Amino acid sequence: MEKFYTIRFRRNTAQRFKRFSKKVSSSYSESLEMIIDFFEWHGFLPSEKFEKSVGKEILKNRKRTEAAIAIIRQIEKSQTLPTTTMLELLFEHSPQKKPEQAPLLIGSQENDVERDVFFKKVEQALAMERENTNLHRDLKQTKKEFALLLDKVQLVKSGFGKPRLQLDMSPDVFENLKQRLKKE
Repeated sequence: MEKFYTIRFRRNTAQRFKRFSKKVSSSYSESLEMIIDFFEWHGFLPSEKFEKSVGKEILKNRKRTEAAIAIIRQIEKSQTLPTTTMLELLFEHSPQKKPEQAPLLIGSQENDVERDVFFKKVEQALAMERENTNLHRDLKQTKKEFALLLDKVQLVKSGFGKPRLQLDMSPDVFENLKQRLKKE
């Protein structure tokens, strides 16, 4: 059996709480527990303006959602669409065998326009996928080189004026890097 403890409230506050408690739960203790749990779970303080806290949370969630949507769209553009295109070309839009036609052979000498269009689309899709793979590889390499370059940058504080950044690299290596980036 649980023990009860008394707390003193002003009369109008106690009456308000009783009305609220009847709407929310069957006992005053449960109502108060639910209120405390709500504030602890969401990390709000009763003294804070509730709209501001909720507004901040909504903005934070909206930014996270927009970032997730941007990532998903990028994945669709760079990975899903080329693969889907290749699969559609291979399975759905393949040239159909016409009745009373010899089997479709890749090495056949006949000029079938439908087959030629199909194979051109397949070649284009494969070229797109190859180009996408090359771009990803080049991006990774460029990021790696940029990170190495940033590692050679140091903050130099001087007694006079503002601090400045200094690149700790020989001029020859720097020129080679510049030339390599200009070629790409």
